Amino acid sequence: MAEPIAYSVDVSRLDGVLEQPLFQAAGRVADRLGVRAFAIGGHVRDLLLGRPCKDIDIVCEGDGIAFAEAVAKELGAGPVHVFKNFGTAMFLLGDEQVEFVGARKESYSRNSRKPEVSPGSIQDDQLRRDFTINALAIALNGAERGQLVDPFHGVHDLERGIIRTPQDPDITFSDDPLRMLRAIRFATQLGFFIDAPTFEAIQRNAERLDIISAERIHTELNKIILAPVPSIGFKLLLNSGLLVRFFPEMVDLLGAEEKFGIGHKDNFFHTIQVLDNVAANSDDLWLRWAAVLHDIAKPRTKRFEPGRGWTFHGHEDKGARMVPGIFRRLKLPLDEKMKFVQLLVALHLRPIALTKEEVTDSAVRRLLFDAGDAIDALMILCKADITSKNEAKKKRYLANYELVMEKLREVEEKDRVRNFQPPVTGEDIMRAFNIPPCKAIGDIKTVIKDAILDGRIHNDRAQAWQLMLEEGRKLGLTMVAGMEVPPAE
Repeated sequence: MAEPIAYSVDVSRLDGVLEQPLFQAAGRVADRLGVRAFAIGGHVRDLLLGRPCKDIDIVCEGDGIAFAEAVAKELGAGPVHVFKNFGTAMFLLGDEQVEFVGARKESYSRNSRKPEVSPGSIQDDQLRRDFTINALAIALNGAERGQLVDPFHGVHDLERGIIRTPQDPDITFSDDPLRMLRAIRFATQLGFFIDAPTFEAIQRNAERLDIISAERIHTELNKIILAPVPSIGFKLLLNSGLLVRFFPEMVDLLGAEEKFGIGHKDNFFHTIQVLDNVAANSDDLWLRWAAVLHDIAKPRTKRFEPGRGWTFHGHEDKGARMVPGIFRRLKLPLDEKMKFVQLLVALHLRPIALTKEEVTDSAVRRLLFDAGDAIDALMILCKADITSKNEAKKKRYLANYELVMEKLREVEEKDRVRNFQPPVTGEDIMRAFNIPPCKAIGDIKTVIKDAILDGRIHNDRAQAWQLMLEEGRKLGLTMVAGMEVPPAE
């Protein structure tokens, strides 16, 4: 990223904000209770940037929970959800989430990101915030109502596109190491720079990330992956020393080796380019995860073969087997989402292979059958994986990719093999030959499936029934007398 994205920071965007019913109610309640109240944090930042934001934080110099309950009563909103351990409360107002907290000071122990908390002023509360751009506040009541409170020049940092901490960054990141990931996440989402002293502090404190739970880490990582250009975040994670703390397999992709003048591409930078390519075409988090992991096993399968150069045989299969372990360690879901990622990693070479040879109906049928409903996502991934710097080769691969896409459409329309169930079931086979469950049933079903996928018979019950009888005879089975092709159940 050569320079930060230029945002137009216009303080006049705050004009009229206090006329919103929420802020009017909060101001009235604060005046009645004799406390100072402020809108603070991301909502103020995004108002200044002209970005949408549905999470609103309000801080008061006093009891944040009691203040939240009073404001909810004033608005007729609720219910109020109270989190006593954190001294916070929240309620929903339409589709906006409003969170309240009392202004506070914080102090941390070395081995925990859970602070010791004591009441404080608005200045204390702003000092404990992670970044200057998130420490901006608007006064909601009293003589200062409507004033922008910006003690750390957060507006200036917004204008420059800079991520910077309000206090010594070593203190900020040692106190709460999750803030290091948040710095990279904000830089990625907003297209901002992390200023040099702040980034150097991340590098110095990288090992502190080890006290952060995997759940907290993957929440920030998912937000980076969902950013418009996620490669920005991965480069920062790599260069900061954070990535190796929780995702060493990704770091292992880094580097290009050469032997006898023959080299291979750097698979780390190839992977994040594929991720950016996918991100340009899909917001699906799990498809983006498949891009992250599609070549994850290349370091473990890399070989140099004289006469052939560098090979990565079987990296798709080994990569698919690595997916559950990575998801388990990062506390990502081990459900259908993980299986979807695993399937795409396992299949990601199949369409590319079809671009290198004459595309047969049989190969396309098998791809459709194996991919099922994931076929569209798989094809997005495979197109994104075409990153050759040889323009002639890239153009040829993209042209062949379009040929495969057309063939997929034709075969699917004609043969209906995506997610197809064999037209003859195991129960049909048992009834037809009067046999109990046994290996022969699976063998017959496999022959029928392969015959359909190879195009030797249509995906048709009558043709499948006839093939079942032929295979049964080969296995020495006798059809029940008078058994005709019954209708499908």
